[in-house]
Amino acid sequence: MKGVIPPKIILDNLLKDWLLEDIGRGDRTTSGLLLEDEVIVGTGHWLIKEPGVIAGLPIAARVFELLDQQVNFLPTVAEGEWCEKGTVVAKLDGSLDSLLTGERVALNLGMRLSGIATMTRKYVEKIAGLPVQLVDTRKTTPGLRILEKYATQVGGAKNHRMGLDDGVMIKDNHIAAAGGIGEAIAKVRERIPYPLTIEVETETLVEVERALEHQADIIMLDNMSVEVMEQAVKMIRQNNSRIKIEASGNITLETIRNVAETGVDYISTSAPITRSTWLDLSMKITKAVS
Repeated sequence: MKGVIPPKIILDNLLKDWLLEDIGRGDRTTSGLLLEDEVIVGTGHWLIKEPGVIAGLPIAARVFELLDQQVNFLPTVAEGEWCEKGTVVAKLDGSLDSLLTGERVALNLGMRLSGIATMTRKYVEKIAGLPVQLVDTRKTTPGLRILEKYATQVGGAKNHRMGLDDGVMIKDNHIAAAGGIGEAIAKVRERIPYPLTIEVETETLVEVERALEHQADIIMLDNMSVEVMEQAVKMIRQNNSRIKIEASGNITLETIRNVAETGVDYISTSAPITRSTWLDLSMKITKAVS
């Protein structure tokens, strides 16, 4: 699957901040190895050390490009491709100074995003063949949201809201603050711009009825048993077949297929981001010529 890479005006500021965080007042090791006016050209490659879905190669390429436009970072596999242990996923050449200075930031991003894409792919494969779409959530690492959500796209999911300004989701605390589902929908509907939709989180069949009564555009079935969820889907379909239905809450690799078979349109889970581990990658310098 292909993800939408953030535009450079957004991406570059993030990458520069992370490079500055790592470089600090200078790369003491690399500057200690090389003379100030010495240019040594290095070649190397990225190696995957465990099987998984590779993600973040275009991001890594941009890291090196920001340090030195003469660095060539050439992926040898497609973004989103499943790779076995030992696969060379990219080759690179350029100033040894730039290669060594950018190595850690580029690898960290590649490993983090590949881990997310790998876990996402596992969830997507569990619901293969069913008319349901996996979506992510706003449970992301502060500062990394736009890239973590890019990685879920690469793994095969769709993005849910990027932020609070993307759409309306009336959750339990909003309902409590407003005094009820009807009150919350009415107040929000008066103030939101066209064409934003209204999604309402429900936990019981009674709350589903209230959401239907007040014409929610999307109804989330949160933390329901499969049996109750089946009843809720039937109730919604009979009332208005155009309403989209989202399931959420305690979605695991073991439960997602059963949830998908209830007939919901979307399944949202934070697991691919919050429960994934980094995919192990390394960079090997193979040649250095002055």
